[in-house]
Amino acid sequence: MTLSLRLFLPAALALVTVITMSAGVRAGAPNDPVGWDAAAAARYLDGRATWWTTWPNAARDRGTYCMSCHTTLPYALARPALRGLLNEGGPSAGEQKIVGNLLTRARAWRDVEPWYPDQTRGIPKTSESRAIESVMNALVLSRRDAVTGTLSDDTRSAFGVMWALQMKTGPETGVWTWLNFKLEPWESPNSPYFGASMAALAIGSAPGGYAASPEIADRMKPMRDYFQKQHAQVSLLNQLTGLWATSRVPDLLSPAQRQATVEAAFARQQADGGWNTPAIGGYSRVDNTATDTRSDGYATALATLALQAAGVPASDPRLAKGLDWLRRHQDKVSGRWPAVSPNKDRDPESDIGKFMSDAATAYAVLSLTYQR
Repeated sequence: MTLSLRLFLPAALALVTVITMSAGVRAGAPNDPVGWDAAAAARYLDGRATWWTTWPNAARDRGTYCMSCHTTLPYALARPALRGLLNEGGPSAGEQKIVGNLLTRARAWRDVEPWYPDQTRGIPKTSESRAIESVMNALVLSRRDAVTGTLSDDTRSAFGVMWALQMKTGPETGVWTWLNFKLEPWESPNSPYFGASMAALAIGSAPGGYAASPEIADRMKPMRDYFQKQHAQVSLLNQLTGLWATSRVPDLLSPAQRQATVEAAFARQQADGGWNTPAIGGYSRVDNTATDTRSDGYATALATLALQAAGVPASDPRLAKGLDWLRRHQDKVSGRWPAVSPNKDRDPESDIGKFMSDAATAYAVLSLTYQR
């Protein structure tokens, strides 16, 4: 994951604030035409994370709730990046609640029910649920440990569970099976590469040189083989997650693969500087409604984040144009970056209709606060 660990160290928070503010970020200045409103973004993300913890559909065994690829996982990754800009002394209440829920389930792993049991949702939902949760646990906890520089017992245990679920046969050999509800871009037959990228980010974010440690060398080889073989076979949208991941685990992709993805991303950049999720994901809606072809917050945030992770300098006019698109398209009232479902025509103001905007907002924060 390309945000430098220094971003999370208290000693560097003030420096990050100065650098980012000078680049046009104005925490609490929603009418700034050249910047973006970090305080409004935090309010939106906090509100959505809090809503998720009370949504009946997210409720699970023993008073816990599931994590989501669109709302709570991106929140957990992005929310710490706002602390310096907002002069916060520590994790937000939403972060604490989400990590607490995650730890409750992780510590009771053998006893707590999977998010979607086979008995009620059909085979193979138990194995899919266990795999995706194990990756999310490792990712969120490794990011937390990056602050202290020490791999905690909880995180080491989470990695142990994750590695135990690594596939040893089939098309996902070396990585993890993933939830499939035929929903793009995170819960479909196209999503295992995204999941593998999240696992790689977890491994590469862990402190103490965990990614290069001998104890996981035999696990990393089939994972690298998967990325080498599958990268050219997946959509550009998925390739961008691999590009992001390889900034943490550099040898996942070859230099030629990384460069090809950079070139492909710029080739799909739209005239206004942004990117479009269905266009780079190859998606069409299952309800046969018209696909939105405009630039959107999710694709643009992911593309600019991945390109920065790949080493494209901020001075590159194409990247600069993409980042400027993000600064200009934050909703000034809600604080979110709008994005719409690639699957169905949904009411963008409904809770479900905001899922893509939840991810777009979190990824926009990650991109706009990126520091090498």
